[in-house]
Amino acid sequence: MNKKIKKILEKKNKSKIVCLTAYSKNISKILDKHCDLILVGDSLGSVLYNFKSTKKVTLETMINHSKSVKLGVKRSLMVFDMPFNTYRNTKEALRNAKLVIKKTKCDAIKLEGGKKIINIVKYLIKNKIPVLGHLGILPQTDRKFTFKGKKLSEENRILRDAKLLEKAGVFSIVLECIETKLAKKVSDQIKIPTIGIGSSSNCDGQVLVTDDLIGLSDSKLKFVKKYANLSKIIEIAVKKYKSDVLSRRFPKAKHSFKN
Repeated sequence: MNKKIKKILEKKNKSKIVCLTAYSKNISKILDKHCDLILVGDSLGSVLYNFKSTKKVTLETMINHSKSVKLGVKRSLMVFDMPFNTYRNTKEALRNAKLVIKKTKCDAIKLEGGKKIINIVKYLIKNKIPVLGHLGILPQTDRKFTFKGKKLSEENRILRDAKLLEKAGVFSIVLECIETKLAKKVSDQIKIPTIGIGSSSNCDGQVLVTDDLIGLSDSKLKFVKKYANLSKIIEIAVKKYKSDVLSRRFPKAKHSFKN
């Protein structure tokens, strides 16, 4: 077993797991000092490319960003988010997963879904591809983005899927926007760690989109906490630069070359 995955597993009921997204080396290099897991999320579709959904994100785009992210990762577990329509059957999933790992050197891949994709998950793990599960809101296929666990049938399905994924061999499960009590039930009833996004502190770890956390996006999602306003800091810097250029304070002699 990958040593980094083993460390994630060992944190269950002992220490919270810290996770964030990255799409480039400049960000991953900073996150690597503080995160247990770095996710190259297909959320880059909306964050960087202004797509209305993650369905337009291609495997090639994800691979290119992941190559950049990998350059900044040394200690964290790096997980590649498999895009929509890249794991529709066992053969396609394995072919694409092998390509991803070969090209990006990531430690694991993430797939969305439970019972519907369980045979694909089993097949990948049988072929030594580490898998991170994902339940709750499934951005690649859900039409409505409302929190899960309101109905008993929904609660039972998520609990069942979590147990199925655990039995299949995933090392952890992301729980997206799951009702607080249900997040606790899932976390208590499976032996592998849960990583929450909008699923309360009852999960074994937390993940957020880094651009939301640092204030680079306009996100107003309920579960997001903004820890900085980087947009404002960048704007101040750009205004100073503009002022210096217009007033000829930049560049100075020390920024120029002479024989």
